[in-house]
Amino acid sequence: MVRKHYTDEFRRQAVDLYESTPGATLRGIADDLGVVRGTLRDWCDTFGTGKKTAADGSVTRSPLKQSTPAPGPIEGETPEQELARLRSRVEQLESETSKLVTEREILRRAAKYFAGETGW
Repeated sequence: MVRKHYTDEFRRQAVDLYESTPGATLRGIADDLGVVRGTLRDWCDTFGTGKKTAADGSVTRSPLKQSTPAPGPIEGETPEQELARLRSRVEQLESETSKLVTEREILRRAAKYFAGETGW
């Protein structure tokens, strides 16, 4: 079996993806990236911030979480409550955007790497 060598930048991005994805497991992220789960765990120990606790692998994550638009004002809702609800929604969307940007960058680098491997 050929042992793969990953750059420190790729390792940091993989750890960032794991730590910034709510509900993600080491198993899920490792499978998505094609790395061994134990390797990802080692990377988390080395590059991780410790913001996310270790997952037991029992929770599965959906690769594409469906986004729902924020509904209009709810009847009886005060302006402060609406503002808090909308801020929460903005925070959720920013988190999803960050995750997608990280995933896209990892996939772009993987595609570039494999294109170089095949000599196309």
